[in-house]
Amino acid sequence: MTAQNRLLLTVYAPALVGDDKRTLAAVHGLERALPGLRLEWRVTEGRRLAALPQRDAWLVEKIKDGGFPLVCNGDENYPVTVMGRGSSGLFSPGGQALFEVHAKLPLDAAVVAAATGMLERVAEGTRAFWGRATPDGAAVDIAYQTAPTLEGPPSPRRGLPALKLFEHIRSPEIPYYLGWLNYWSAAAAKAIGFPDPARDAELLTRARSTATGGWVVQLTDTPLDLDNPAHLSALLRAYERFPAIGGRAAP
Repeated sequence: MTAQNRLLLTVYAPALVGDDKRTLAAVHGLERALPGLRLEWRVTEGRRLAALPQRDAWLVEKIKDGGFPLVCNGDENYPVTVMGRGSSGLFSPGGQALFEVHAKLPLDAAVVAAATGMLERVAEGTRAFWGRATPDGAAVDIAYQTAPTLEGPPSPRRGLPALKLFEHIRSPEIPYYLGWLNYWSAAAAKAIGFPDPARDAELLTRARSTATGGWVVQLTDTPLDLDNPAHLSALLRAYERFPAIGGRAAP
């Protein structure tokens, strides 16, 4: 599986507390959104696959350091993985510890069709502040928006704006960056000023509201490819529209 044909799905939620069942919500959300997916395997220290017949109980028992271990679908030819990790308040917006969920999936037609549902289910199930799903190739360019250089500040590619480091953003409701699919909780949408019917008419044609008052917003009709000038233009327009994203300015 090459880097260019994976979908990376990430959400940022309040920190886990005790045997927090939001670990299960993250895994169940992926399974329910992608037909046939069962994440009932783990990877051993010897890098072998081991079945998890009591997967849910095992996941809750293995909560450690604010996250949960990687589980997968056991198919090396079609690998789907998900794991959770805690993020210390020292490196998080507003000094608030976070729970992050990271999933990787092959970027094929089935995943593209299910991607919006997967992001929505995982984000809503974990009570995330915000999240995104982006093809790996575009995610590399987006990462350069926050990566410091030897000279100091980031040096983004393709004319994308430089974004603040996560710990320099004032609150966890403010997204760090944009992606192909974007989940914004009701609080995140309010923090960035979405939706504005006049300014967001185009985005609203590819957006849907969620049961909790949040939004899933799709930037481009097909998975984000920054070699496509129309896709790069859409991403640049979205950054211009939402200056609060990445801690660049007040909304």
